Amino acid sequence: MAILVIAEHTHAALAAATLNTVTAAQQIGGDIHVLVAGQGAGAAAEAAAKVAGVTKVLLADNAAYAHGLPENVAPLIVALVQEAGADSYSHILAAATSNGKNILPRVAAALDVDQISEIIAVESADTFKRPIYAGNAIATVQSSARVKVITVRGTGFDAAAAEGGNAVIEALALVTDSGQSVFVSEELAKSDRPELTAAKIVVSGGRGMQNGDNFKHLYALADKLGAGVGASRAAVDAGFVPNDMQVGQTGKIVAPQLYIAVGISGAIQHLAGMKDSRVIVAINKDEEAPIFQVADYGLVADLFDVVPELERAI
Repeated sequence: MAILVIAEHTHAALAAATLNTVTAAQQIGGDIHVLVAGQGAGAAAEAAAKVAGVTKVLLADNAAYAHGLPENVAPLIVALVQEAGADSYSHILAAATSNGKNILPRVAAALDVDQISEIIAVESADTFKRPIYAGNAIATVQSSARVKVITVRGTGFDAAAAEGGNAVIEALALVTDSGQSVFVSEELAKSDRPELTAAKIVVSGGRGMQNGDNFKHLYALADKLGAGVGASRAAVDAGFVPNDMQVGQTGKIVAPQLYIAVGISGAIQHLAGMKDSRVIVAINKDEEAPIFQVADYGLVADLFDVVPELERAI
């Protein structure tokens, strides 16, 4: 039995989410192959070859994969499965990121199998656990599909060791350029702060921040802590901050060592994105706010008084 893990990478390096996905593959059991599709992605392939538990790295290095267009990457994955024939991959795994969620549904449809989304635990090779109802219930799902197509929620699995492996790298000559889409441009958010899903500490603000200018208090605190800065959907919808800062069911799923929720009431949508954090601290002037039900430490106070005071103390 072999498992194909789709690497999330920046061409020069592997993304942390790939290591969590490899851990999920290890728990399923079997040979683990990692597909690195990109252009000039040799460094990412070499990094993948060093990951503990990986037995083979497939490098598809071509301009067709330079920007990870799902219309090109998905047919590549399908072709790899079909070429293998009877020795086909039993599982195809990708991180439950925007890329993984864009590619794997196309793969599942082309293979005529169901997809299992955002698993957080492996029970056996065909049985997995995944959250439903905004994380208020956990479903145990068993699949009889010949190829199991799965996205993995990174917060549910520890990262595999980035060193210790010695996998062989195999260059693929196969090129699948569908011609259905063309990369035009991209605008990348630049910040000196850690990316939300990789940050060990996250400070998030909600509707209680009142406006975008008041997020300066959170930025100052985050800079002292070396933290990433997030926001609730209410704050994003109100236009306080851009949507790439949103934490929640329809935003980013985070599980840092420390999560500080400031002026966030604690709607189910938001809790689904952060309640697996190791330690949760909530600051809210409403003592009945639902956020206090999941917080390890709660402070009922005016955030505009205590956040600057906390920042000065640190």
